[in-house]
Amino acid sequence: MKFLKVIIPITVVVALSFWAAKPLFIPGFFPIHDDTQVARVYEMTKSIKDGMFPVRWVSDLGYGYGYPIFNFYSPLAYYIGSFFELFGFDALLATKAMMVLGILLSGIFMYLLAKEFWGKTGGIVSALLYVYAPFHAVDIYVRGDVSEFWAYAFIPLALLGFYKIYKTRGSAKWIILGALGYTGIILSHNLTAMMVTPFILIVILFNCYIAIKKKELSAIRYPLYAFVLGLSLSAFYFIPALLEQRYTNILAQIGGGAHFKDHFVCSYQLWQSQWGFGGSAPGCIDGASFMIGKIHLIFSLLATFMTAVFTITKKISIKEEEAVIILFCIVGLLASALLMLSTSEPLWSAIPLMAFFQFPWRFLLMASFFASILCGSLLWFMHKAIKNEWAEYLTLAVLVAVVILSSLKFFIPQTILNKTANDYTNIQTLRWTTSRISDEYMPKDFPRPTSEVDIARERVIFNPNDVQINSKIDKTNAIELDLDAIRPTKVHFNIAYFPSWKLSVDGMSQGSIVNKGYDVSLPSGKHQVEMKFKESNIEKVADLISLAGLVAIAIGIIRFKKKSKHG
Repeated sequence: MKFLKVIIPITVVVALSFWAAKPLFIPGFFPIHDDTQVARVYEMTKSIKDGMFPVRWVSDLGYGYGYPIFNFYSPLAYYIGSFFELFGFDALLATKAMMVLGILLSGIFMYLLAKEFWGKTGGIVSALLYVYAPFHAVDIYVRGDVSEFWAYAFIPLALLGFYKIYKTRGSAKWIILGALGYTGIILSHNLTAMMVTPFILIVILFNCYIAIKKKELSAIRYPLYAFVLGLSLSAFYFIPALLEQRYTNILAQIGGGAHFKDHFVCSYQLWQSQWGFGGSAPGCIDGASFMIGKIHLIFSLLATFMTAVFTITKKISIKEEEAVIILFCIVGLLASALLMLSTSEPLWSAIPLMAFFQFPWRFLLMASFFASILCGSLLWFMHKAIKNEWAEYLTLAVLVAVVILSSLKFFIPQTILNKTANDYTNIQTLRWTTSRISDEYMPKDFPRPTSEVDIARERVIFNPNDVQINSKIDKTNAIELDLDAIRPTKVHFNIAYFPSWKLSVDGMSQGSIVNKGYDVSLPSGKHQVEMKFKESNIEKVADLISLAGLVAIAIGIIRFKKKSKHG
C-alpha cells in the first residue's frame, strides 16, 4: 500500500509528461541547432566497443582526424544513449530514447523535491510546470542541447539530497543521493554545474547556520560530505576538462559572436517573445523565444501574493522553514531574471568566469526551476486554507490542464525529417557535415579542412610500394601494425595531436608531430608500429579520485543497510 502511494503520483507525472516527448516517438528526426547528437551517441558506443572507458576520444569526428570531445564535453547523456545502442537500438533510436528519458527524469525529480514542501498535489504541479517550461522546449526542439536539459533534470535531485541531509541530520542515504544529483549535473553539463553550484553552496551554508544555531556542530560535516563526494565522483571528467583544455581551441569560443554583451534579454522578452527556431542575436529581436513562461510568472506572482497575505493576516500558519523555501525561490527567480538583463552587465564584466556562459539567457534554466517550485505552493496554500480534498483535486486537475494545454504549442519541432540512423552515422556525414558543426576541441593550430575533399579518408597513410602489411588492428584508441618495410620509408597517422597519443616502433617511442597528425620514419626491415591512446597522469589521478568516490558510496550503502537492519 505504501509503495502504491509513492508510485501512483510519479506515474501520473510520467503520463502527463507524454506530450512534452511525443514528437520523439514519430519516425525520423527533426532539425536542431546542435545536430550532432546521433553522431555523438554512435561515436561513444564505438569507443566503448573498442575498449575505451572512460571514453575521452572519438575517431571519426574532427574531420576524420578524431578529437577528445568526451574529455571536455560533459558525457553522461551520451553514456545513457550508448547504453541503449549497446542493447540493440540503432544510433537514432538510442538518441531519441536518451532524450525521452531526460525529459521524464526532470518531472520525476522535481516531483520528489517539491512534494517535500507542498505535498503530493503541489509536487505534481511543480513537476509539470518544470517539464513544460518554455525554455525546456527550446533546449529540446530548437537548440537540441541534450546535455543542458539532462543537467536540468538533475538539479531537483541534487537539491532534494541536500535538503534531506538537513532534515535527517546526515542520513547516509541522502548524502549519497545529494552527491549523485550533483555528480549528474556536472557530468551532464559543466556550465549548468557552474550556474547551480552557488545555489547549492547557499543551501550548505544554511544547513551550517541551523547546525550552529541548534548547537549541533557535528551536523556541519554532512552536507560537505555530499558536496565533496559529488566532486569526487565526477573528477574523472572535470579535472582533465579544466587542466587539459590548453591542448584544444575551446577558449577561442569565448567572445566573438558569442560574447555575453550581445545576448542579454530585453525585459519584456521574459514575458512574451516570438516563438521561432532561429538563434540568439544582439538586441531584442531573436530567432528563438526566451520566455520564462506566462503561466509560470502568473502562478509565481499569485504564490508570492498569497504568502504576503497569509503572513500578514496569520490566517494560515507558515512555519519558518516553509517561509525560507518560498523566500529562497522568490530571490532565486528574481536573481536569475536579473542576470539575463543588461542591467547586470557590470557583474558579468567583474567576474571573468561569467564569460564562459556566453549567453545570459542560459539563466532561464534556473528561472524555470525556481518558478516551478514556487508555483507548487499554490496547492499547499489551498490545502491549508480550505481543507477539502475534493476541491484540492479539482484545482489540481484545472491547473494541470492549463499548464499542458497552454504549453503544447512549444513542444513541437519545426518539421519532421525522413531520416534514418545511417543518415547521421555514415562516414562522410561524420567526417564532414557533423564535424563542421563542432570542432572546438581540435588542436589550436590544426588547419581545418575548407572542403569535403580535405577530410581524412584513412587513419594510416604509407606508400604501398614500400610497405607490406602483415597484420593491422585499427580501433578508436589504438592502431597496431605488423609490417615489412621493403626500403626506408615514412608512415603517417591522420590523428589530431593530443598528448595522450603515444607512437612507438618496436617498443621504442619514436615519431614526430606534424600539422595533421604524426609521422614516423622506418628503416627497411620488419617492424611493430603502435599508435595508442594512453591516459595522461592528470587523467589517471582523476580516475583514481572518482574510484575513491565509488568506494565511499559502497561503504556508505553498507553502513546504511546495517543501521536499517538494527533499526
